[in-house]
Order: sequence, then structure tokens, then C-alpha cells
Amino acid sequence: MTDSAARPEGFAAYIAVTAAYWAFMLTDGALRMLVLLHFHTLGFSPVQLAYLFILYEIAGIVTNLSAGWIAARFGLTATLYAGLGVQIVALLALTQLDPAWGITASVAFVMVVQGLSGVAKDLSKMSSKSAVKILAPAGDGSLFRWVAVLTGSKNAVKGLGFLLGAAMLALLGFVPSVLAMAIVLAVILAAIAWRMPSGLPTGRKGAKFSEVFSKSANVNWLSAARVFLFGARDVWFVVGIPIYFYAVLSDGTTEGNRIAFFTIGTFMAVWIILYGAVQASAPRLLRAASRGEAVLISQAWIWAGALAVLPAGLAVLVAMAGAPAAWLTASVIVGLLVFGAVFAVNSALHSYLILAFTKAERVTMDVGFYYMANAAGRLLGTLLSGLSYQLGGLPACLGTAAVMLVLSAVFARRLQPVAA
Repeated sequence: MTDSAARPEGFAAYIAVTAAYWAFMLTDGALRMLVLLHFHTLGFSPVQLAYLFILYEIAGIVTNLSAGWIAARFGLTATLYAGLGVQIVALLALTQLDPAWGITASVAFVMVVQGLSGVAKDLSKMSSKSAVKILAPAGDGSLFRWVAVLTGSKNAVKGLGFLLGAAMLALLGFVPSVLAMAIVLAVILAAIAWRMPSGLPTGRKGAKFSEVFSKSANVNWLSAARVFLFGARDVWFVVGIPIYFYAVLSDGTTEGNRIAFFTIGTFMAVWIILYGAVQASAPRLLRAASRGEAVLISQAWIWAGALAVLPAGLAVLVAMAGAPAAWLTASVIVGLLVFGAVFAVNSALHSYLILAFTKAERVTMDVGFYYMANAAGRLLGTLLSGLSYQLGGLPACLGTAAVMLVLSAVFARRLQPVAA
């Protein structure tokens, strides 16, 4: 832990990093919803929609591996600014999409642009999460509280981004919405770069890329658990639920499409905001201040196993119900909101444990490796989301999620207390 954690500029740097991360995630959530709904209305199949986000997740795997080394070599502010800058470039590039292009050309172009956005997201995420380890005060559960607040507030902002993206698509159209976001993000980047406080490490010239691969068994087992935890979320979240709700709510008219857009955007926004709120409250829910680290480690597999029950139950319910009905839609919504709350505790616990398992001198390396696993899980979930929905509809998506959560619990069961 550096001395900056005890100085006022350490907290000021934490606020600046959090504000930058908020700005990025607002545009990230809005862009995800804009792309998904815009191309669905153009007639893209669920598998083609999933393709749009594949390079986004692949880029995350590569970026997280290299970003940990880049931050260790050049400093956290450099990777934070780079993340915001690359997102601006991606947004501007997306405004050049030509409606006259065929489906193949459109998919290829958007995949590349989404790949840039994936690079941007993981540069920003790794920078922000690593900064917490450096800046949080030592002792008294501060690390868990600080990372929970950062992660929880980020997801609440991303949820607003989903709602913003759906609303902007309905009211402004695709290109004006994307251009407006690029302009706002550029202003925010300039303001943060101008007023960024001191307190973050500037890097060390001797950092080697080979250091990225962790030798800690706990980091590796936690990363494996993370793959299947986030795969279980994205297998229904990326394509399955938005397309299912669109099929249920839209009647094919312009007005019907708008109602569907707003409803889908509102649900996904509420889901993410609830997820973020529970994440921020996770230290209190888990009584982290009064329980030792060993107890929290032992909770990881229990929470993952409990989460698996929810999508399994929903899969059976939807499959048995047959045709969509109002009561079924309401049941799915309530069930997935409960899933979001329990998922949030799992996610917050993982985010704390990766920082507890790593050391300050290699925090960017371990956090980068861990979020590489996160991106791998999202990639797996994205691929399976389109494929499982096309093969078996929403029940297949939810059933796959349950299996993945069981695997996450199995890996989390291998975590061991850290020797003092």
C-alpha cells in the first residue's frame, strides 16, 4: 500500500478515476443498446447479433493481458486516458456506417468498431480497479468498501446508459445518438486530464510482460470461477432476453417498436442499476467488517451455487408455460431481478477477493489477468447467447446459465485462505 492512501490527494485521485469510469460506462451501456436494437430492427438474426459483440469480448481478453503490463510500465493514468480516447474513436467510426452496405459488410465493420470499444472498456476498467488497491486506506474493511462503491456505482451508471441508448435510438436515431456521445466523452476526457490529481503510480521501466501470468493458485482459481460467473450472466443478457422481450412486446409497427425499445431499455437499466446498488451494499450484506477474510473466501462457492438455482427454475417455468403470456413475462422479469441481486453479491465478492489476493507491486498484472478471464467469460456467454436462443429459445439460454454457475461454484470451492 502506498502512502498516497493516507493523503487527501489519494481520495481526490479515487474520485477522479471513478468519475472517468462513470463517463465511460454510460457511453458503453448506451452503445450496447443502440447497436443491439438498431441491428435487430434491420433484420439481423440472434446469431448475427451475437457476432457483433464477439470481437468486443476477444479484444477484452487481449487487452487485459497487455493492459496490466502497460500500466505497470507507463502508469495508470496513461491507460485510463487511452481507454477514454479509444472509445471516442470507436464512436466516431460507428457514425460512418453506411445503410447501403450489405449484411456481411455491416457485420464486419461493426465487429471491428466494437472491438475498439472492447479495448477501450478494458483499459478503463483495469485502470480504475487497480487504482482502488493503490489508493484505499489499509484496514477496517476499507478495500472491500471502496471497490464495492466503485463497481456498484459503475454498474448503476451503465444501467442508465442502457436506458439512454434505447431512448436516444427512439427519439434521435442511430447516427446522431452515437455522435452526441462521442462529443460528450471528449469534453469529459479533456476535463479529467486537465484536473487529474496526483496519487497514482507512474510505472516502472523494468516491468516484463511475462509477469502478467499469475503464479498464485488463488488468483488462477478465482479467474476460472469468474469465467463461468460472467458467462452465465451474458448467455441470457446479451441476446436472449432483449430478443425475447422484443418478440413479446412489439407488434411490428413504428409505435410498437418504440414501446418495445423503451420497455427493453428500462428493464435492462433497472437490472443493471439494481445490480450496482446491491454490489455497493455487498460489504454490509456480507458483514465484511466483522468477518475475517477466510470466511469471505469460503462464501464464494456457496453464493455461486445458490445463484445457479434461479436460472434453472426460470428455464423450467418458461419451457413448461409454452406460449408467452403476461404472467410469464412478469415472472421472468421478477426472477431475473432476483438473479441480478444475488449475482451482484457474487461479483462484488470476486472483485474484493482479487484485490485481497494480489500485492500492491503487481496489482495491475493480477487485475489484468483476472479481467482477461472476465472477458473470456463474456465472450463465451455472448457466443452461447445467440446460439442457445436460436436452438432452444429463452429456456436454453437460462439452462446454459445454470450449468455455467455450477462450474463457477466448483472452481470457487478451490480458493484457500491467504497465509499471514
